[in-house]
Amino acid sequence: MILSCGEALIDWVPMGEGYRPCPGGSPYNIAIALGRLETAVGFLGKISTDFFGEMLVNNLINNQVDTRYIIRANGLTTLGIVSLPSQYQEPQFLFYANDSVDRNLTITELPAQFPPEVKVLHFGSISLVLEPGATALEQLMQRESGHRLISLDPNIRPNIITDKIAYSQRLENWLKSVDIIRVSVADLNWLYPKVNPETIIEQWLNLGPNLGILTLGSQGAKAYTRAGVTVWALAPAIQVVDTVGAGDSFLAAVLAYLDEQNILTTRTQLMNVSANQLTACLNYANHAAAINCLRVGTDPARKSELV
Repeated sequence: MILSCGEALIDWVPMGEGYRPCPGGSPYNIAIALGRLETAVGFLGKISTDFFGEMLVNNLINNQVDTRYIIRANGLTTLGIVSLPSQYQEPQFLFYANDSVDRNLTITELPAQFPPEVKVLHFGSISLVLEPGATALEQLMQRESGHRLISLDPNIRPNIITDKIAYSQRLENWLKSVDIIRVSVADLNWLYPKVNPETIIEQWLNLGPNLGILTLGSQGAKAYTRAGVTVWALAPAIQVVDTVGAGDSFLAAVLAYLDEQNILTTRTQLMNVSANQLTACLNYANHAAAINCLRVGTDPARKSELV
């Protein structure tokens, strides 16, 4: 099982002259996408008992996501207001999360241990920024590193980061616990605007990860291993509707493909992944992201659509 850990929220996605409420949150989206790709997956996070929380939990259940690691609590659900400058640009978000349930996750609410079936823990996005939940998830990541594989997607939302330098230092500390890192070129251009993104990926691999993936939007994606393998796969040419959730759909497909190929079984398997395997993996993930981009909001591909 891959266990995706972090926020579950409601995105308000533009539709006509108004907005449509949609289940969202990067780790949540990844869990949904993995469920649709028929990969054993669970979601770990704190979700409100309000009607938005019910929507979030029911959507997980309907997409074959294990919900046993969800903590329910009274309180507010985080809301994300989505802005789409154009169909080809990165979406922008405003978050309303003051004292919301998902950000108030504490270390004492987390499982003391996981069964052997949990092979991968995935972390990312605003749940690693908003306290106190960020510290709880950081401690979980550090505790479980070495016992199972750790995946990370920073999925940076600049408007909730008050200190870029402190955030970048914290991110580099997470990388010591991480096996797989996915980052977009937009994230790196914001974090390190004067540095070549490939240089940053190479530096990050030296901190701990065995696999780094750089997504390039319409130009596809590149994968790098600490063993020195580098591959680039172009994205399909499509007429984009919007890019909301594309990165989440992409990474979920990466994890699903690697899991199906038994590459996530051990750290050694991941270290020895071949160029051919990575190329096939990126092509699969690019296809999944492209399907998501043909639809409004986050609407990940199903396995049957990728055959």
